[in-house]
Amino acid sequence: MEAQRTRSQEQILQLLGKLGREISAQALYVELRHHRQGVGLATVYRSLEALKLGGVVQARTLANGEAVYSLVQEDKHHLTCLQCGASVPIDACPVHELEAQLQTSKRFRIYYHTLEFFGLCSLCEHQHLAGA
Repeated sequence: MEAQRTRSQEQILQLLGKLGREISAQALYVELRHHRQGVGLATVYRSLEALKLGGVVQARTLANGEAVYSLVQEDKHHLTCLQCGASVPIDACPVHELEAQLQTSKRFRIYYHTLEFFGLCSLCEHQHLAGA
């Protein structure tokens, strides 16, 4: 049975659906205030956590340590540059079979997964090598 959602959780879900992209909790708070939604920052964080635990929102941590949130729609995979922070989506997923095996063998309900590779993009690598 799905837990009853609060008004602030519903507002956050609607806004995430409308935006259709990842967004930080603070930027989400600003957007909610811009749309005249009287939600405090602490409520945004609590609501995002509850929605994450409910399997409807996913979080991804960027290279700078900031978490960004989006609706759970599909698995996310990225190449992330440690210098400039650029994040490039990867279309292919090499772990779907592993996910299915883990759900069965470990009896673990998986809502989503992320796969992130960290390094230097070609522009930053070129600048790094030029400066060395």
